[in-house]
Amino acid sequence: MAFVELHQVQKNFATATAVENFNLDVERGEFVSFLGPSGCGKTTTLRMIAGFEVPSSGTIRLNGADVTNLPPNKRNVGMVFQSYALFPNMTVAENIAFGMTVARKPKEEITKRVDEMLRLIHLPQLGNRYPYQLSGGQQQRVALARALAIQPQVLLLDEPLSALDAKIRVSLRQEIRAIQRTLGITTIYVTHDQEEAMSLSDRIVVMSNGRMEQVGTPFEIYNFPKTQFVASFVGTLNQLQARVSDAASGKLDVEGQTIYAAKPFEKMTGETVAIALRPEMIDLDGSGESEENHLQGTVEDTTFLGSIVRTRVRLRDSIISFDTFNNPNLTLPRASEKITMSFPRDAVLILEQNAAPVQA
Repeated sequence: MAFVELHQVQKNFATATAVENFNLDVERGEFVSFLGPSGCGKTTTLRMIAGFEVPSSGTIRLNGADVTNLPPNKRNVGMVFQSYALFPNMTVAENIAFGMTVARKPKEEITKRVDEMLRLIHLPQLGNRYPYQLSGGQQQRVALARALAIQPQVLLLDEPLSALDAKIRVSLRQEIRAIQRTLGITTIYVTHDQEEAMSLSDRIVVMSNGRMEQVGTPFEIYNFPKTQFVASFVGTLNQLQARVSDAASGKLDVEGQTIYAAKPFEKMTGETVAIALRPEMIDLDGSGESEENHLQGTVEDTTFLGSIVRTRVRLRDSIISFDTFNNPNLTLPRASEKITMSFPRDAVLILEQNAAPVQA
């Protein structure tokens, strides 16, 4: 039995549906991220798990118990918000102790637990400071310690790093993951940042318009997107329209050029399908070897992106980008030059036009 279970959860606000037919099982100790653009329903779903919102329909279970209609203080969950939400008139130690103080825990137990939390977040000497005396990253660590101090059965984080600068975000997300692994606590994390979701998660739930588009490991989500939305939202992707020339052999026509997918199609010959290619799967190669796909086009431009250089190539009506690792001896094609690109058959991803509700 899963540790966190959401079954057919739906949330309506007046005539608008914020979350639709949400089904998810989260195992004990698992780190799951809800990933999607603003307004996709990920925070609403998190707030329903926390008890701040009541589902319009469906059930939520934590460790086997139905908590669908329980208030937040009866669920034993820890919540970390984007805005830190620390009490400005309390010291760091008092903020961390707040939940235990409200629960009337013994003073000795509170003191011991606060000391443990301060060491866990690497701020053992700052217990007597006030929030205004801390950096943004330190304040978010304190918010995390406060959520963990009550020993919750589930940790919920709502875009906790979005207010921080890039370098602090990277270091702090590494600390969050390390703490989560140390404690083995079941964690659900909301973010619109795909890099955050990829680096932190055991599994990712990609959401759009209140619906689950795809659920899978970061590897699965990135390499095998199932819908056009997932393909476009996660990573950089070339999306093309192709006509099925021969469904049995996986043969496709892309603007008058022939390529092959790795497997036969369920589509009928003559149908149009959406396909995708990751830029890193494409090479500049004019060898014409039969075991690989080849597309010819004209170079539009190149863009230096640090560790990689991205080249944009026009076919006829479409543009394809491919990435080359940067090195001091790199020679790149010039604008208006005609080139041939190659890529393996298994790099051709067939995308569903529209997502249906998924089960996980």
